[in-house]
Amino acid sequence: MYALVEDNEVKQIITNPKAMVIEDVRYPAKIFQLWSKEELNQIGIYEVITDSSNHKDEAYYINTNEEYNFANEQVTRSWGYATPKRLEDEDAVDEDGENILDDDGNQVINYGLKTDKKRIVKAQASGLLAPTDWYVVKASEVADYNVPENITNYRSEVRAKSNEMETQIDSCTTVEQLETLYTYTEQEDGVVTRPLAEFPKEVV
Repeated sequence: MYALVEDNEVKQIITNPKAMVIEDVRYPAKIFQLWSKEELNQIGIYEVITDSSNHKDEAYYINTNEEYNFANEQVTRSWGYATPKRLEDEDAVDEDGENILDDDGNQVINYGLKTDKKRIVKAQASGLLAPTDWYVVKASEVADYNVPENITNYRSEVRAKSNEMETQIDSCTTVEQLETLYTYTEQEDGVVTRPLAEFPKEVV
């Protein structure tokens, strides 16, 4: 990423090299490949340096105030402090603070991260159980057929892990705690794990 600087101000962000007209002179896109850093700087083009110290995972935070600043012959991209997304569900209200209702008169809910994450867990559990549902259906329709023990154990473990994960998610009181649940780290034995429980391997 590059920036065009004029009068010590960033005038344009260049995400993809392209032909440019600078002070009535047309430059081809290949200058970004062929010219040195110093040559580009001489016509006001600077490579953007990203300072991501305030930038956080957008799955959990709203990154604010993205800025491009020119100082000391360098263009820096940075952000303001990230705002945590809503953790808990809350009733939706209008500008006057009045509750927003749907067409049936029910309260509209603004769902938080916990609900979103638990929905994902439920969907994953459902997807894991679906391929073995036929065993259960067959057992309910065929009198002398029983679901194999390994299938029964697998399905029970999927449900248990799903419940465990939802409990872990519900126990979080901050967005940082929730993010940490999903963060993988390498342990002393070299195994990479996360605090959040994992579903069992799919049964063959």
